[in-house]
Amino acid sequence: MNAEATLVTSDRLQALLARGGVLVVDCRCDLADAEGGARAHRAGHVPGAVHADLEHDLSDLSKAGLGRHPLPDAHAFSRVLQRWGWTPELDVVAYDAAGGALAAARLWWMMRLVGHVRVAVLDGGFQAWHDGGRPLEAGDVRRTASPVEVRFDAARVVGYEELQQRLRDRSALLVDARASARFRGEVEPLDRVAGHVPGAVNRPFQDNLAADGTFHSRDALRESFGELLAGRDPREVVHMCGSGVTACHNLLAMEHAGLRGSRMFAPSWSGWVDDRTRPVALGP
Repeated sequence: MNAEATLVTSDRLQALLARGGVLVVDCRCDLADAEGGARAHRAGHVPGAVHADLEHDLSDLSKAGLGRHPLPDAHAFSRVLQRWGWTPELDVVAYDAAGGALAAARLWWMMRLVGHVRVAVLDGGFQAWHDGGRPLEAGDVRRTASPVEVRFDAARVVGYEELQQRLRDRSALLVDARASARFRGEVEPLDRVAGHVPGAVNRPFQDNLAADGTFHSRDALRESFGELLAGRDPREVVHMCGSGVTACHNLLAMEHAGLRGSRMFAPSWSGWVDDRTRPVALGP
């Protein structure tokens, strides 16, 4: 897999498995059922795939004030990678059952944060693999642990102070991946307050996907995001969502379209409204 890879097809993944040297990670999760992803993995997964738990492997719920899915520190993520038997020589392919949004794109982004570029999301996810009649494996997967220690590139993550400053001087375009009704403040099923960060624009992550759950073409995504950027450098874009998970889908889509260098406001809306003094906007 080359360093430009962002998405792989089921055919390509099957070839990678036959070749060897690939770590496949099943990132399926159910936000309404904490054990749902693990059960789905045990029932049937891409052969050899380990399971990533969104709340325990890709988040650190002990951190306060950083949203519903706080980014774990690098040492904690290193322990997860050790358990999975990851080494820098391995290609990594992540998949889920939500077009990459829950939570394959989150793992893709975290691997990029530690400097691993040979990582991609399975286009079409578990459904594409299953519907193509490809083999499945049941039960738990254990790999030989590896002694690795990684560091996050902090420059790729935007914190509260930087975000507020860049919104004030209009040097960033804040893109919110939540559904439009949540962005407008008409409904809020998960967080304390409805609405959005003043100055943000809405780009629901679902707009990245075709009807069959695969990503739109590079050209279509480039055109769509180009309209949103309106001449801005992609490096000025900051992504957010409800808790820093589905926002990774927009970041992935931009990278796939060749619009590279955007960043993440990881605490996202749930972190923003944790402080009642921060302003909230309603409407489009």
